[in-house]
Amino acid sequence: MKDFSDKLAVITGAGTGMGRELARQLASEGCHLAICDVLPQNMKETKQACEEIAPEGTRISAHECDVSDEAQVLAFRDAVLQEHATDFVNLVFNNAGVGGGGSMLADSREEWDRTFAICWSGVYYCTRAFLPLLVASPEGYLVNTSSVNGFWACLGPGIAHTAYSAAKFAVKGFTEALLTDLRVNAPHVKAAVVMPGHVGTSIAINSRIVHGKPGIEDMSAEELADARKRMARQGMPTEGASDDQLRAAMKQRAEQFRDNAPVSAAQAATIILDGVRNEEWRILIGEDAKALDERVRANPEEAYEPSFIRR
Repeated sequence: MKDFSDKLAVITGAGTGMGRELARQLASEGCHLAICDVLPQNMKETKQACEEIAPEGTRISAHECDVSDEAQVLAFRDAVLQEHATDFVNLVFNNAGVGGGGSMLADSREEWDRTFAICWSGVYYCTRAFLPLLVASPEGYLVNTSSVNGFWACLGPGIAHTAYSAAKFAVKGFTEALLTDLRVNAPHVKAAVVMPGHVGTSIAINSRIVHGKPGIEDMSAEELADARKRMARQGMPTEGASDDQLRAAMKQRAEQFRDNAPVSAAQAATIILDGVRNEEWRILIGEDAKALDERVRANPEEAYEPSFIRR
């Protein structure tokens, strides 16, 4: 699929970050879009940004959808078919994701389950819903976003990362298994797994909203007490810092993750779309992802030791 003009792409989690940039770049090439997000205001902004740069005649529909709910995913699919008057799609980007549920022991089961449901079940539900429509197309591409945490279940010493990592491992394994399934049963459809390293997105900010929590600046005293404990385990002393200072520091950290990343969301989207054009099935994003992938595969037994982190 070298040309995206007049194709129809479905993008989940299109409200911000890589999802928004995928939508913008595809729209600029005249690709018709069906985008969804759980945060309607973000999605509205993406739709407007796409309409401003899309060639005349490009169809763009926006849908509110929580991909962790299969009923909403099926309603999203049905709305896409109706609004675009089609019986197939060409591209599906399972991009929606959320952070949270780091610890099986210290975090709530509700947060753990929701993180896993969005990051894994959302990919599964959307694939179940849209894969037949890819098969019905002359040529199709399924692109599932995993992470470096899909092959390295860690963020560093003292930082539990279980729900997100478990989900991203599942996405990676699922997509790799589909390679053979598609070659046998639908060879005109291809699949790719995307594994970004540090990409500049708002996931740290949006995740709180998706989990039904207030913004960082409005964190409760109880949340701040938990944050102090986590930061202490990570070797980040917070003694002497007031609650307001801690809130400000955490907000700044989340914004720096977005704004000072080595790879921007726009650059990541370009790498993904180039991977599709080149028929790649394994798309690593960032030099950090490439180096980490190489080192984990070379020495997996040491991957979670302090010596590995230091190197």
